[in-house]
Amino acid sequence: MILTLLCVAGILYLALQLEDKLKIPSPLGLIGLAFGLDHFMISTPLFTADPASFAVLVVLLLPVLLISDSLELKLSDLKEHGLSLFYLAVVAVALSVMTAIFTADLIFAEYHLSVAAVIVLFAMVLATDPVSVVSIFSKFDLPHHLKILAEGESLFNDATALIVFVFVGLYALNGGAITAVYVAQVSLTVVLGSAALGVITGYLGLMALKTTENRTAEMMVILITGYGAFELAEHFYSLLNVFGAHSHMHLSGILACIFATITVHHVMMQAIAADEQQIEAAELSLQEDISEQRSKGIVHAALRRIRATVEERDRHVRTKEDIQLLALVANTILFIAMAEIINLDLLWQYKGEIFAMFIATTVIRALMMGKFAIITNQTTKMTNVNFRWWGVLTFAGIKGGLSIVMLMMIPVSFEHLEMFKAVVIGVILLSTFIYSACLLLLIAGNREAFIREMEDKGAHS
Repeated sequence: MILTLLCVAGILYLALQLEDKLKIPSPLGLIGLAFGLDHFMISTPLFTADPASFAVLVVLLLPVLLISDSLELKLSDLKEHGLSLFYLAVVAVALSVMTAIFTADLIFAEYHLSVAAVIVLFAMVLATDPVSVVSIFSKFDLPHHLKILAEGESLFNDATALIVFVFVGLYALNGGAITAVYVAQVSLTVVLGSAALGVITGYLGLMALKTTENRTAEMMVILITGYGAFELAEHFYSLLNVFGAHSHMHLSGILACIFATITVHHVMMQAIAADEQQIEAAELSLQEDISEQRSKGIVHAALRRIRATVEERDRHVRTKEDIQLLALVANTILFIAMAEIINLDLLWQYKGEIFAMFIATTVIRALMMGKFAIITNQTTKMTNVNFRWWGVLTFAGIKGGLSIVMLMMIPVSFEHLEMFKAVVIGVILLSTFIYSACLLLLIAGNREAFIREMEDKGAHS
């Protein structure tokens, strides 16, 4: 256990040093260092030696990653860019899957994949990794609207991909009939049900937050809220059965966790804004007290009000920073575990399929982002997307551990399971290195243009 702790801390330290000194994104450094540790230094796995155990680990750590990323989103931004995010995270995924159905025979002709198998495969590689995107963007000055589009799409895209995978792909793979009515009904039920459950859980968490002024306890409440929403959604049928409903209804833990965290974060930010107003009012009152030479008691009372308000505001901000640190450790663990399950022989055996899938998904994503750019330039209800933004949005589609979780949900009797495992893990690795490098080059090469865009936006706001 001590060796495990030393490895996690050491890899995270080196990855952060590479990020600070050489501008290498931490996810890129983490997976490179984890790969080197596993294959050249440590012979015994620190966390897991098989994909099934890795999937369990991802489910354990996924909520804290979602909580951390959700704390970066503001409700006002979601309202302003709701239409754009709906296209990116829902419409684009649906169109990508439909495109894949008609083009899969060109890539996997020798496998004769069914429509259900194609949906399952592409849904897995359409799920993106918000942690990588946030990590890269945090190192650059980029237009706020571009950040919201890329980070919001990465966050909500996971939920859409998982819904398509479970309720359409696996459902059809197990013999279910896919109809437009079924897809619409399931989508609305899962999305609206998960959102409602998340908001309700979020308000329960807010009630618990009012019972403490301890920063550690506050962080625990936020974690319990996010994890609680995730668990309730994933086992919603059990909750219904407790009340005698005898239902098999399943909701999205990802969506529920996101909505619960956004609910808590929104109210917390409102509290911080109110705190800042109180500080300004208290400072003004203090200045008046001093200028009018009032009693020391009145001045001390004003100072106490200011001190209490500042402490409450700082507690909220530090709680957010604590959760971000926890998420960074969780991400380090995931990358080490991912390196442990990589089978180089298997990847080499299916290298052709891996590269073909990587190129296909890249082209499809580029087309979807291009279509999005065209739409945004034809309406005033969306932020216009130029060529630079199109490139950033295209290469922000870095894949992550959720894809392997979905991989483990495929029945072991599925005849193409081995090929699917190789393709999914291979695409994750390629996207992590190639997309990250492309993002860095693209953002660095257009640094001045992005700064001008921010200045122009500030001048017109």
